[in-house]
Amino acid sequence: MPPDRRLAVLRERDFRRFFLGYTTSLLGSAMASIALTFAVLESGGGTRLGWVMAARILPLVLMLLVGGVVGDRLGSRQAMLAADAVRCLTQLGLVAVLLDDRPHLWTLVGLVALSGAAEALFTPALGALVPHIVRPDALSDANSLLEMTRSATSIAGPVLAGLLTAVVDASTVLALDAASYAVSMVVLLLLPRATRSAVAAAASFFGELTEGWTEFRSRTWLWVTTVHICLFNLFVWGPLLVLGPVIAERRLGGAASWGLVMALYGVGAVAGGLVMLGRLPRRPLLVATVATSGWSLPSAALATGRSLPWVCATTLVAGAGSAVCGTLYATATQRQVPPGMLARANAYASFGAFALGPIGLAAAGPISTLLGAPGVLGFGAVWQVAAVTAVLTLPSIRAGLPLPPHEEPHKPPGRRHDGERQPSTPRTGAHDDPRDPPQQLD
Repeated sequence: MPPDRRLAVLRERDFRRFFLGYTTSLLGSAMASIALTFAVLESGGGTRLGWVMAARILPLVLMLLVGGVVGDRLGSRQAMLAADAVRCLTQLGLVAVLLDDRPHLWTLVGLVALSGAAEALFTPALGALVPHIVRPDALSDANSLLEMTRSATSIAGPVLAGLLTAVVDASTVLALDAASYAVSMVVLLLLPRATRSAVAAAASFFGELTEGWTEFRSRTWLWVTTVHICLFNLFVWGPLLVLGPVIAERRLGGAASWGLVMALYGVGAVAGGLVMLGRLPRRPLLVATVATSGWSLPSAALATGRSLPWVCATTLVAGAGSAVCGTLYATATQRQVPPGMLARANAYASFGAFALGPIGLAAAGPISTLLGAPGVLGFGAVWQVAAVTAVLTLPSIRAGLPLPPHEEPHKPPGRRHDGERQPSTPRTGAHDDPRDPPQQLD
């Protein structure tokens, strides 16, 4: 497919604006993460850093379900605006705190925790916003570009942070991150207001949570893939992040080699996103699940004593599989879950996927003292292949993905063939009512 057709979604004004603003904030966040890490280390060592890192992760996980309810109740754009406003203010607060040579630990923890809670508000709403700003037939391309920019900024951000911190202090980098959130807020203000769920607005908080859970568990493919990713984080990804550096230190060349491996994961994800542009397989859940089999390869390479080039190659494949999986799962969710339930469904999926990840990180080291690092990683590789095989037995995974019959395509302002400007067509009718669900894959 010609490159101009693959990037056609960027010709849609609302998505183009959002993509640029989102990329800016992602880059700022990636830089700020590195700058804050070293600022905390300089001010008090590893113990303080551990507290600060936990302060972000804990509220992020615990508040995801709340974020899903808020996203459906307020509308995705409004929820994301609130989240970016909080994160902009917390970064400015961190700038002020870090002006002190010995910043107070609990002030740092409080500000980072607020930022993590805001991220929990932003994350479910993000997936719910995309269908409001692109046509249904462009969802896959939009999700692919978002996967690519997440991967690209995760590579570029630390590099830029390293260069900047050699010239300026960490506070300046954090100030740039605050500015990036301000840019994102301006872009979000320019987007059309997302439709609120009338049912969600009338229900109680716990009633909304229950409705979201009912929607989530009613779709077998959605909860099964969530469990699949949850156990991947527990048995494969967590141990890889902990034990991979240990093996790299022993026989692959140390920190520089492991940094290369992790960077290539991001490169692979960008490549996978490029492959997905302009393509939506007839059976996207099948393709997405098969792509996750590549996640077993880095663990298998490390467990079997392969050389650094082999480990790098497997990491590229795993990264590409991650982008394919993320793109297709997001597209399937957006096309099959009613708009008024989408933020809550995303929240349950995100919460479930990452709930056991910290246990995998914490348990990998102690278990490796019993089984050895190769044993733990080898188990993870075998588990992932077995899990993919099990998931592929489900008919709803192997089935095609029908377009909901009542879905009204979103038509942004454009030009007719005669060159005249045509008005945008709002998404109205039954599609906006979660009581009228689209055709689904069970």
